[in-house]
Amino acid sequence: MDPSKDWKETIPPDEAERFERYATILADLQRERGGKMRALHAKQHAGLRARFEVKDVPAHLRVGPFAEDETYDAYVRFSNGSSVKASDKKPDVRAIAIKLLGVPGKKLIPGMEDETTQDFLMLNVPALAFRSVEEFVALAESSRSEALMPLRLFGRLGFSAFGLIKRLLASAKPIGSLATERYWSVAPIRFGDFAARLSLVPHETGAPERTEVLADELAARVKDHDLAWDFRVQLFVDEDKTPIEDTSRAWDEADAPPVVLGRLTIPKQDMRSDEGAKLFDQVESFAFDPWHAVVEMRPLGAAMRARSPAYRESQKQRGAAKEPRA
Repeated sequence: MDPSKDWKETIPPDEAERFERYATILADLQRERGGKMRALHAKQHAGLRARFEVKDVPAHLRVGPFAEDETYDAYVRFSNGSSVKASDKKPDVRAIAIKLLGVPGKKLIPGMEDETTQDFLMLNVPALAFRSVEEFVALAESSRSEALMPLRLFGRLGFSAFGLIKRLLASAKPIGSLATERYWSVAPIRFGDFAARLSLVPHETGAPERTEVLADELAARVKDHDLAWDFRVQLFVDEDKTPIEDTSRAWDEADAPPVVLGRLTIPKQDMRSDEGAKLFDQVESFAFDPWHAVVEMRPLGAAMRARSPAYRESQKQRGAAKEPRA
């Protein structure tokens, strides 16, 4: 099907107030865990230097950092999805966050309009387990005690809690390598006149090294050779096949064929060197936020709108570093 520009968000009148309240709840949970650790994606596996090459972008998608053929310096953070630093043997979703440097254009966050960074955040699942922001907040609050979590979740959501737990178990999986995973934005962003979801498809296909520590496996690969992923977009077709607000549904590639816009490359580097350790700490100090974006690439949908106040509170509490220029 052909992409459509006839997309729209559905924003209830009380949403902004609710999302500010949810941000306070998540900030309180972060404070209970010491305050300096992220409320989510707490465990960083790696912080790396990268480059992001934009090439041969179709004319209708030439917006923001994709306006011209260009190569950007970048930082990449690999992490888990949960709010605790659990063993890599424990099932979880895994994430990649990319920060491009030297991106021109006005940015979205008030007070940061002249920054030169653009962030992309993705998970190794094509859709979220949560059907609403309320489900996510209910899980976050219920997770104060892992043993009591199912009971607390049932108390908040009723019988729908069982469906949420089933979807969570299906999406949280053990993996062998961060380098061979596909990653998806799971929520849309504006892409000029269009709405789009993003994904990364790995070039790496080798079998995982024998290790139970994902960072060690990644370190062995990137010490030996470059790692690369194709950066792709899927464009909105219609609300039934490519919903804007419902992040629990993947966008089928048969309905919204992906278009390759560039390549993310992590060049060969030594994660275990002194320089690698300093880079790890530097990347850990950064704020990665989908709202660190040019105006033409504004995040869309309830999940993205909820992230705006929640990320602000988290970054403020842990004292995130200023946006880098180099």
